[in-house]
Amino acid sequence: MKGFTSKIVHSDRQQAVEHGAVHKPVHDSVAFSFEDAHELAAVFQGKQPGYTYGRQVNPTVTALENKITAMEQGVASVCFGTGMAAIGTTMFALLRAGDHVVSSAFLFGNTTSLFNSFDRQGLNISFVDATNVDNVANAITAETKMVFVETIANPRTQIADLKAIGELCRQRGLIYVVDNTMTSPYLFQPRSVGASLVINSLTKYISGHGNVLGGVVTELGTYDWGAFQNIYADYRKGDSVRWGITQIRKKGLRDLGAALTAQSAHDISKGAETLALRMERQCSNAQVLAEFLQQQPSSSVEAVYYPGLPQHPQYQRSQDLFGRSGAILSFELSADRDLWQFLNALQVAIKSTNLGDNRSLVIPVAQTIYHEVGPKVRADMGIADTLIRVSVGIEDVEDLTDDFAQAFARS
Repeated sequence: MKGFTSKIVHSDRQQAVEHGAVHKPVHDSVAFSFEDAHELAAVFQGKQPGYTYGRQVNPTVTALENKITAMEQGVASVCFGTGMAAIGTTMFALLRAGDHVVSSAFLFGNTTSLFNSFDRQGLNISFVDATNVDNVANAITAETKMVFVETIANPRTQIADLKAIGELCRQRGLIYVVDNTMTSPYLFQPRSVGASLVINSLTKYISGHGNVLGGVVTELGTYDWGAFQNIYADYRKGDSVRWGITQIRKKGLRDLGAALTAQSAHDISKGAETLALRMERQCSNAQVLAEFLQQQPSSSVEAVYYPGLPQHPQYQRSQDLFGRSGAILSFELSADRDLWQFLNALQVAIKSTNLGDNRSLVIPVAQTIYHEVGPKVRADMGIADTLIRVSVGIEDVEDLTDDFAQAFARS
């Protein structure tokens, strides 16, 4: 099977599934038994595969990890209870006090908060405009170990210079971490730009239904872990391509304990089967809605931010890398209009946080997810007080455009 959806739908059956079940069953046991104590010890010591304790390994979670690895064309994956846990645990496991990270300045708000916390606790984080590789290159120091970017920024949709940054990291021997949440493995595979590790929030497009939390980091097999001094001696065994992901599981997931539950893994696996179908509809809807908003008079809309619009600064980059431009857009309501009245007039789009849901979701950015950072940081990031983020769902597109049209008429 070569097709994206075919491989995902049938991935559980690539290994033996208990009793011929079509889906991997939910294994909710915390512990796993062995007939022979020697085998128990061998699994604990990593000498043979197996399951020991649910905080670190679980058969249902393994099935999901295999599915994500196939999506990303990677080597191995480790799942976590949330996307933030995947990012934080990866940083915790691989970096040490004094290490330096170059990060895109255009990040999910919680990721920025997390990085600021790491900075206060001994890591050094430099935030740069990653839409230009020169900014990344100029920030690298002798202590730099990692470069971190997102594919499409939330909420202003800037696109990092992904390919050029990948080449830069290869030349400098740096770990290149790409958060693929906003595009998903269906639209983009960071392996194509030389990423070392890829992060996905499973809560978003991969599960798609807004009913389960999860995160994952995938090893892509492109980084030389043998040359990375932060790998502990205990994990310098076997094929070096797995040293990094093993340390993330052993020193990260095991020590911090941010495990994904078996039931959550099962729910995410089911949602993942329709990722391609949902993304096609959501991206198509987003394109139509972005064009509709762009056509509104300046008395209604000041600006629209969506990579699928030719006026977007990284339009051509989006076309070259992704084909489709994702399902997130944002727009600035005219200052003459009442932000709250407009939002409250919407009837189809739901006023809510989260993104990647089947349902269209809207949120006033400055007053919610970017409220804590303050006006100066918001200004530096180009987040206006009237900015509205739209996570476009799978509704009939005419219902979406009609909903926004009536909201403009009523506000």
